[in-house]
Amino acid sequence: MNTLDTLATRRSTRKFMPSQQVEMEKLATILKAAYASPVGHSEYKGLHISVIQCAALLKELATYCGKAFGNEKYNPFYNAPTLIIVSAKPKEDGQLVYIANVGCVMENMQLAATELGLGCVFLWAMLNRIPQSPAFLEALALPEGFKPISALALGYPQMPLPKRTLQDIPDNKIATNFIL
Repeated sequence: MNTLDTLATRRSTRKFMPSQQVEMEKLATILKAAYASPVGHSEYKGLHISVIQCAALLKELATYCGKAFGNEKYNPFYNAPTLIIVSAKPKEDGQLVYIANVGCVMENMQLAATELGLGCVFLWAMLNRIPQSPAFLEALALPEGFKPISALALGYPQMPLPKRTLQDIPDNKIATNFIL
């Protein structure tokens, strides 16, 4: 798939095959894509990635989040067998560029996953709308001052993503004006 077709094909997956784990070779490629992300002022040391494939920890986190959302059956990462947490160290001067940096990392990983035939979904609410479990934060073993910002649920989709091209995307999907 070429880059533009990958952009057009990528979409959120919310039905994964939980028993089929992502192979380490594919995971390594996705992480390389994360490392290639454009980051403001090359502040890569202000970012941290945690890859969770431990089924017991994923189940514990899903249960905690389900209770916090008021629906114990809700699994915020849709039974994906891999969860990638991108954390950052907030800037001391209050600038929010670290959030944009995390967004760039997330997008690169999503595009790499699509290229590799994997499904994924960008998760924000499970980290930012509910109080974070102290046990979960401890399990992440983050460096001092870092906080989880976003997560990527990753795995094999139950249904393959239909391939698209940019020509399949409506021109008016986002309101756009030209100032000439």
